[in-house]
Amino acid sequence: MAEPGRSGPTTAPRAGSDVARRVAGSAAAGCALAGAVAVTFAVVAGPGPGLTGYVSEAGIAGSGHAATYRIGVLALAGALLLLGAALPPGVWAAAPALLASGAVFAAVSGAVTCSAGCPLPPFERATTADLVHGGASIAATASVVFAMLTLAVSVPAGPVVRRLAGVTATLTLPLCATVGLAMLVVGRGALAGVLERLVLALVVAWGVATATALALDRRPATPL
Repeated sequence: MAEPGRSGPTTAPRAGSDVARRVAGSAAAGCALAGAVAVTFAVVAGPGPGLTGYVSEAGIAGSGHAATYRIGVLALAGALLLLGAALPPGVWAAAPALLASGAVFAAVSGAVTCSAGCPLPPFERATTADLVHGGASIAATASVVFAMLTLAVSVPAGPVVRRLAGVTATLTLPLCATVGLAMLVVGRGALAGVLERLVLALVVAWGVATATALALDRRPATPL
């Protein structure tokens, strides 16, 4: 027969950890929503070229809403960190590591401003800041997509999180490949602009949905 005094110390920290993860999930969903609203406002209200340009053009100096854009990107970076903290124990370590990497790259993308038009090779001459900003933006998106793939095959993540990751990765991967091909073959224009927005919308929607699912997850943590 188990000793009554032994169960409390073991169960209490686990319950506290479950609560902390749910709180992190709620905060991640809130940050993702707030960041998406701020970035969308900056893109729509700013003097940018509409769908023919990149989302990052809302953050260039003199855009009028550059500060709002940067705050939104930093909020999205924070959401990625919180989402990694909300993942249940036992998931592949690569998932939270990729989300943390995505957060760092997103923060760099928000901190380093590109020049007017956010030019990128091979069709435009880019400055060092343009290359850093563009590279960080691409790396952030890639990190999140790879995190989706990792979660899709990580059983401890739970069926809902796995399904969300698998479906979103299936939709996002071909779009990312098409965006990259469009940037190399066509360059800046409506095709790259529309596809970039679709990719970002899917990534943000996945972040909000996954964070919400984790916040509502009442399953007890599996002992390691």
